[in-house]
Amino acid sequence: MFLTITTTGSAERPATDLGFLLHKHPDKAQKFSTSHGTAHVLYPEADAQRCTAALLLEVDPIALVRRSRGKGRGGTPDSALGQYVNDRPYAASSLLAVALRSVFASAMKGQCTARPELVERAMPLRIEVPVLPARGGPELVEKLFRPLGWTVRAEPVALDATFPEWGDSRYVRLVLEGERTVAEALRHLYVLLPVLDDAKHYWVAPDEVDKLLRAGEGWLEGHPEQRVIVGRYLARRWSLTRRAMERLELERLAESDDVAAEELDNAVDEEADTEERPVPLAERRREAILAALRSAGAARVLDLGCGQGQLIGALLKEGRFTEIVGVDVSMRALHEARRRLRLDRMPERQADRVRLVQGSLAYTDSRLTGYDAAVLSEVVEHVDPVRLPALEYAVFGSARPRTVVVTTPNVEYNVRWESLPAGQVRHADHRFEWTREEFRQWARAVAARHGYEVDFGPVGPDDPEVGPPTQLAHFRRLGDESGGPRDGGRGSGETGEDNSAADSGASRSGKEAVA
Repeated sequence: MFLTITTTGSAERPATDLGFLLHKHPDKAQKFSTSHGTAHVLYPEADAQRCTAALLLEVDPIALVRRSRGKGRGGTPDSALGQYVNDRPYAASSLLAVALRSVFASAMKGQCTARPELVERAMPLRIEVPVLPARGGPELVEKLFRPLGWTVRAEPVALDATFPEWGDSRYVRLVLEGERTVAEALRHLYVLLPVLDDAKHYWVAPDEVDKLLRAGEGWLEGHPEQRVIVGRYLARRWSLTRRAMERLELERLAESDDVAAEELDNAVDEEADTEERPVPLAERRREAILAALRSAGAARVLDLGCGQGQLIGALLKEGRFTEIVGVDVSMRALHEARRRLRLDRMPERQADRVRLVQGSLAYTDSRLTGYDAAVLSEVVEHVDPVRLPALEYAVFGSARPRTVVVTTPNVEYNVRWESLPAGQVRHADHRFEWTREEFRQWARAVAARHGYEVDFGPVGPDDPEVGPPTQLAHFRRLGDESGGPRDGGRGSGETGEDNSAADSGASRSGKEAVA
């Protein structure tokens, strides 16, 4: 897979300025690892009059198949042979677009610390792509690039030069010429190469809308083939396409009125909208847990009794949480968590932050040591009281994270639930529910036994008579400074034995539906 960018210059404006903009020295050949192979950057020619930068992407077909989870992600036929014998190694596609973004990230953003005056300079550029899939033929190539100011030459590649009667293939040899900034040229290629290929090798997640709009800023809003570009780039996912089109239309209207988009998107007066909508208790609980984890500076977090993964989903939205491990005794709950989180469709870098493991909290487990924080959200009330000491030791005595956050129902608040018969607990699987004083006594005793200090807080409306619906305890290990993680290592978390004995008390599957 091959692409070249060529410019010309003079003694006053040498063509080798291209090296500054691309952040790659013309006298060096460099290589970069990508998720599907190796990218090489080299300069076949580099002097004051003419400079050519080449990007060569060597695709590993085996890695491509292994990382392409699910039909359509690799853009290859369904047959077993078709997974390995295809056009991906040599035809410019979304693979090359991702390599462009990875290798020339600063150039694409228009950043050049060494020579900032070069960023806005339009240069005579010639871009060549020897083999480009073009679903729509040379005509579509013209329609996509010509409105952007490029002179376009798209020569069809014959199916077989020996047999011209067979006609042309769906590939073209592309040559673009024009005066553009390097950043503009890279952004055009980044968006339009996969559009012409019309087959992405990775799952199109919602964040692809933001990537498209960032790369398309300044040119996509008014492009005559906007709908084709958006639809193909987002793999024809209707919901994402609609979202992108709505944002582009807002940008177009804002530009025509010479105002910021935010000024137009103000149909709802938040100050005048006085209707209060109740926030679900489960959402308040997750936000309280996240606030406690943020204040502790936690990066590597255990969700003990993770159930269907609602808290894991909230943790994934914040980049500060670099490693998240969900533990539950129920394999069914873990399968449901994987499905709800869409781990198999999640971008690879995002999915690498999550692990789901089966385990019982009634047993010590060396896989759980070495983490910054552990969360027991609506878990302890599902454990038989006689097993609580075992859970206590497994978490506070063996795993010993720097921070532990525990939430549990406040039984005193139950009288405020109109749908809850008097004297009953909130869920059939609850073994008990504590009053505020009972919870505090238990938490303080645990902290004293294992070298922690503990603070308490309400979750939900704090009723002056019966307290909040949920109570929270935030444990901090004594002797540790508050703030960022102190142990960045994984500890022995990868080598521990699998203590997966079935203890239904340690699972909280379905508990988020409570209240």
